[in-house]
Amino acid sequence: MSKAAVIYWSQTGNTEQMATAIAEGIREGGMECDLLNVADTNAGAAAGYDKIALGCPAMGAEVLEEAEFDPFFTELENRLAGRKVALFGSYGWGDGQWMRDWVQRTNDANANIYTDEGLMINETPDEDGLAKCREFGKGFAAY
Repeated sequence: MSKAAVIYWSQTGNTEQMATAIAEGIREGGMECDLLNVADTNAGAAAGYDKIALGCPAMGAEVLEEAEFDPFFTELENRLAGRKVALFGSYGWGDGQWMRDWVQRTNDANANIYTDEGLMINETPDEDGLAKCREFGKGFAAY
């Protein structure tokens, strides 16, 4: 059986809620799934999974979180070629430029990205948002 990881960074808990719901969806889709805070893993371990869902909110001027998540992703980038990757995160301002940039970086790494726009939720996910996250996870499991 193949195994997925949902690896995230969250400051306020919004992206963590998304990550938990996406992991639930992946499991409902029939895959084993580990849910990991980025502080609890590294790029080498992440590259050992068959599928990787990565979550980070928009920070500052619509960028990935710079102290932990972006260094992790930068190290992981050169290991993504041919891998199935999903991207998600929450935001409170802007129009999603951080996600478009992140999708571009992931595509440039020759990953097989699930959906061309990732999954974004404004602020705290409500029940509809969490349902979207679970569906996103189920779809990623089938991808």
